Amino acid sequence: MEDDLARRIASQSQYQQLKGRRSRFGWTLTALMLVVYYGFVLLVAFDKPFLARQIGDGVTTVGIPIGFGVIVFTIAITAFYVRRANAEFDTLTEAVVKGARQ
Repeated sequence: MEDDLARRIASQSQYQQLKGRRSRFGWTLTALMLVVYYGFVLLVAFDKPFLARQIGDGVTTVGIPIGFGVIVFTIAITAFYVRRANAEFDTLTEAVVKGARQ
């Protein structure tokens, strides 16, 4: 029975659409995160003087807001993924489940 259900789900065009959209979206966000994270790591490795440059007269350096930006970017793309998953992917998943039950 489960093999039949899996075959029916896999053969649905809505399932293929869901799978493709979710995969593309996930890989896009993954690539963006890798660029941001490894970009910061490469800055730390190869341009320490830039990151150590002070901002104004205080003790804050350029590296602090950039590092904070990496953290904020991570939170932002997570929120973006959750919002899209709840809006688009859950709707497609419900349509796939509904189609599989018929």
